[in-house]
Amino acid sequence: MNNDKERLRQIIKSFSYNYSSEPIYKLVSGATSNFYFNLKKTSMRPDGLFLIGKTVYEFKERLNLDIKGIGGLTLGADPIAYATSMYAFSQGEEIYAFVVRKEPKQHGMGLPIEGLINKGDKVVIVDDVVTTGGSTIKAIKAGEDFGLVIEAVIVLVDRCEYNGIKNIQALGYPVYSIFDINDFKDK
Repeated sequence: MNNDKERLRQIIKSFSYNYSSEPIYKLVSGATSNFYFNLKKTSMRPDGLFLIGKTVYEFKERLNLDIKGIGGLTLGADPIAYATSMYAFSQGEEIYAFVVRKEPKQHGMGLPIEGLINKGDKVVIVDDVVTTGGSTIKAIKAGEDFGLVIEAVIVLVDRCEYNGIKNIQALGYPVYSIFDINDFKDK
């Protein structure tokens, strides 16, 4: 693990990872778990935001993905997309962040997706944490309906529960995680 990725892991573990010996954390799915990630505690820190952008950008580069946009379902994907877009710009590359709304606006143009992307653009869908994959799948479906060409899905943390990654892969896209639960459990 490179130094920046390790620094990001430490920040997530210190500020965003919660563990209890009893399953006290209620998940979006309704299930309860012994652990919970609140990645906003990392993505709203300047160092965390910078390291997220750098790590996701470098991961995209290792995958040799040539994309115009990066985004996913608001709110979890937003800071990842913004940070990656900004870091890409610092490297001389323009990658546009976009936001998938949970519900289309009821006024104006009624767009389900906001950003400088168009039908046919190649994109990466991102998410902060995957459990069942439901939020990520919703973003993928919105992207497909909008006419985006989804090159890959990148998530910051795979909880390794409820077949989240497999559920996303079932849609036919390559799915990658930067970290999984094993990176945060005490050894």
